Amino acid sequence: MVRPTRKAQNHNLQEAIKETAWKQIAETGAPTLSLRAIARELSITAPAIYNYFPDRDALVTALIVDAFTSLGESQQAAMDSLPAENLEGRLAALGLAYRDWAITYSQRYQLIFGTPIPNYEAPAEITTPAAACAIVPLSRTVGALYAEGRLKVERLAPMTPKMKSMLENWRQVENNAAIEALYLTLVVWSRVHGLVMLEIGHHIPPVITDPGEMFRREINNILVQYLKEKK
Repeated sequence: MVRPTRKAQNHNLQEAIKETAWKQIAETGAPTLSLRAIARELSITAPAIYNYFPDRDALVTALIVDAFTSLGESQQAAMDSLPAENLEGRLAALGLAYRDWAITYSQRYQLIFGTPIPNYEAPAEITTPAAACAIVPLSRTVGALYAEGRLKVERLAPMTPKMKSMLENWRQVENNAAIEALYLTLVVWSRVHGLVMLEIGHHIPPVITDPGEMFRREINNILVQYLKEKK
């Protein structure tokens, strides 16, 4: 019988640590995350777990990166499921996939977007690239719609110099994307994100027995309000 290589064993244990951490987060919340408790659950010594994650913050950071990566992959898959020319369909699919992922992995969603963990500050140099990748499918789709002249940018409120300056700074790292496209990327994301947070947090009125129905209507509203008919 062939034994797994040390590299494979290390990878398996590292993944087991993270999966146990997610389980602990689901049961007691992220603020109570404990490396020693995870070690006990896996029947390994505390020093063994420190070989992979020297402290709780390092583990939390790894979980955040994994969560953003998973979200980004689900967004990319949703976009790729439709032809490149079907930009309207892609935009709708991105919104629906966002909600599906958030509901399926609610602990992951709450970790990256929910209440901050006391005494933890995410290292931007590690988490920001992963977070950026999660929004790339949306920004590219909105950018493509802008390039085709299909966004109703003429109906937007005038942009202040301060807003323009902030978007110009963002534009530098987005391959010179149009600033109105970047603005609408944020607006569309905020509308989708807001409804998802309300649903996951159980803040939607109980008379709304099917939040998905409301969510799908909001996706259609976004398409109607910001997109022109394809010529």
